[in-house]
Amino acid sequence: MTDIGKAGTFTLGPRVVKRMGYGAMQLAGPGVFGPPKDRVGAIAVLREAVAAGVDHIDTSDFYGPHVTNEIIREALHPYPKDLVIVTKIGCRRGADGSWNPAFSADDLKAAVHDNLRNLGLEAIDVVNLRAMFGEHGPAEGSIEAPLTALADLQRQGLVRHIGLSNVTAKQIAQGRAIVDIVCVQNQYNLAHREDDALIDDLAAAGTAYTPFFPLGGFSPLQSKALSEVADTLRATPMQVALAWLLQRSPNILLIPGTSSVAHLRQNLAAAALRLPSEALAKLDGIAPTRPT
Repeated sequence: MTDIGKAGTFTLGPRVVKRMGYGAMQLAGPGVFGPPKDRVGAIAVLREAVAAGVDHIDTSDFYGPHVTNEIIREALHPYPKDLVIVTKIGCRRGADGSWNPAFSADDLKAAVHDNLRNLGLEAIDVVNLRAMFGEHGPAEGSIEAPLTALADLQRQGLVRHIGLSNVTAKQIAQGRAIVDIVCVQNQYNLAHREDDALIDDLAAAGTAYTPFFPLGGFSPLQSKALSEVADTLRATPMQVALAWLLQRSPNILLIPGTSSVAHLRQNLAAAALRLPSEALAKLDGIAPTRPT
């Protein structure tokens, strides 16, 4: 079994977690909606992840909705003491599977209580507020009101720590004026690198950055350079893509998701994969322009 500790650790609030974690999104049905085809298999993936040393699981009660959290509870409750569960709120699923903003104080309060109930927790380690101002990525808009409401839930003891998701640098600055921000979760991978400067700024501040869709999400990464590096290192392209993220910055925490035990093991093996300088240079060329 791969020692995922080889990828190192980083702080997530006051906790120190291994940099190779697990994202639960793919445990729901197609389109992250409804139940999975293989619930037993989903439970097996979660148990395998924890057995392999994963101590950071990312989820949300709007995955399904409710599905992934219920599966996590069935698979892992009572939870290991070192396991950090991170969820996100700010979205509601429509009956047609649509993703709709749910940003009012009442929406956020209900979402926190849904997560607590379905996960079987009295308090959630980290709750990310997901901004929904843009259809395809971060867009400007004030997060003061929803974040203030979430901070009130933190004061009540229902939420231990707060992060932000799908946000801009301006929104992070606004958020820090309201509450301590322990992590940022945005889309980032080899081919989608708009957050290059932001990652460096967060690293300097000691703040964790968790890229969602680290392997491309609904459009898996495809690149001749990626395939060539993978062939040279006798690894899979996805392992190389994960290893690149781990070497990109020490504050990056990975949460690759899968519903397959075999695929999970392949992902976790990336923790021990070290990319030589020539491979890094070739991979950096996939997206050579870094916005400032």
